[in-house]
Amino acid sequence: MTAQPGTDSGTSPRAHAAADRISEVTLSRVDLPLASPISDAKVLTGRQKPLTSVSMLFAEIRTEEGLEGVGYTYSKRAGGFGQYAHAQEIAPELIGEDPSDIQRIWTKLVWAGASVGRSGLATQAIAAIDIALWDLKAKRAGLPLAKLLGAHRDAVDCYNTSGGFLSTPLDQVLDNTRAARASGIGGIKIKVGQPDWRADLARVSAVREELGDFPLMVDANQQWNRSTAVRMGRVLEEFDLIWIEEPLDAYDSEGHAALARELATPIATGEMLTSAAEHEELIRAGAVDFMQPDAARVGGITPFLKIMARGQQAGIRMAPHFAMEIHLHLAAAYEIDPWVEHFDWLQPLFDERLEIEDGRMLVPGRPGLGFTISDQARAWTDQSVRVDADGRTTLSG
Repeated sequence: MTAQPGTDSGTSPRAHAAADRISEVTLSRVDLPLASPISDAKVLTGRQKPLTSVSMLFAEIRTEEGLEGVGYTYSKRAGGFGQYAHAQEIAPELIGEDPSDIQRIWTKLVWAGASVGRSGLATQAIAAIDIALWDLKAKRAGLPLAKLLGAHRDAVDCYNTSGGFLSTPLDQVLDNTRAARASGIGGIKIKVGQPDWRADLARVSAVREELGDFPLMVDANQQWNRSTAVRMGRVLEEFDLIWIEEPLDAYDSEGHAALARELATPIATGEMLTSAAEHEELIRAGAVDFMQPDAARVGGITPFLKIMARGQQAGIRMAPHFAMEIHLHLAAAYEIDPWVEHFDWLQPLFDERLEIEDGRMLVPGRPGLGFTISDQARAWTDQSVRVDADGRTTLSG
C-alpha cells in the first residue's frame, strides 16, 4: 500500500507536535539586600550612590501539562519597580500560548509595549519571562540549558569580581583574593577608575604581586575619557592583564575601537548595552576583544543568542556580565573559549550552589537552568502578581 500524504504507512494520521499551553504566570519583585554598601568609580566621582541592594524580578511560568519555568532579571539603584510594572501589564498576553514558541512570544511581548521602545526597561522586563521560557523548554527536554543549546564544554573559566570593589580597603581586597583562589576560582577582577590614578596603580600593583602570573582583569566602569584611557592603558600594560573593562562610556564604540588599536591589552565592554543592535555596533566598529552581553539587560536569552552568533562569526571572545546562573549555560554553548563572572551576591536567592573546580565553573546536570527560588527569596518578596488561565490578575504584597 502506498502511503498517502499526511499519514504514516497510509493508515494513521501523522502525530503533530504536542502543543502545551501556558496556564499561569507569577511575577515577583524581590529586594535583595547586600551585606555592605559597595562602590565603584561612578560612586567615587559622584555619578551614583553606593549600591545597597539589588531589585530582582522573577517570572514563574506554568503550563497545562504541569511544567514550570523560572527566570529573572534585575535592576541596580533604580528601575526595579518599572520592570515589575511593565511585566505585569504584558503578562496576560502569555496565557494560552505554546511555551515552545519562544521567538514568536518575545516578538509579541515587545509589540505589546512598543510605545515605550524595544530596548531598555521594557525588554529587561521581558527578559525574566523569556529566560523562564527557555528554562521550561530545557526542562521539557530533560536537559541542562547548555546541552539544549549545544554545549561546547561542561565547564567554563570563571573569575571573581565581588571582592575587588573600590569601597573595599586594599588589605581586604588582598584577603578576598587569597580566599577566592583557595575556593578554586580561575581569575580575579578588581575595580579601578579612582580620581587619583596613582591610587589605581598602587592597587593593581599590590594585587598583581599577590597573584604572581595568575589571571587578572581590571574594570574602570566607564570612568575615563579617551585620552585618560590611552594613558592608563599604557601604564597598565606592564601588569599583563587579561582585559581592561569599560574604559570609556559604554556607547562610545569609536573610542573603544581606537583604544583597541592602540593597546596590546584586550578591551572588554558591553554589559550596559540593552539590545542586540547595540552589540552589533560594537562588533562592526572593531571596538571589543571580549564582548560582555547581559541576558537580563538585552531582553533575555532570545536576543542573547543573536549576539552570540554574531560574536562567533567575528571571532570575538565572550565574558557575559553578572547573572552567572544564566550565563554559565550560554557561555558553555559559545564556540570560542569564554569566561563567566562569579558573584556571591545572588546565592541567598536560590537553593542550589554552582560548583567551581580548577578555575572553572561546572555546568550543572539538572534540567533547565538548574536553580529553584529559595525560601529566603520568598521572604524578601515585596510585590507579587499572579495571572491565571482566564487572564485574571491577583495581586499580593
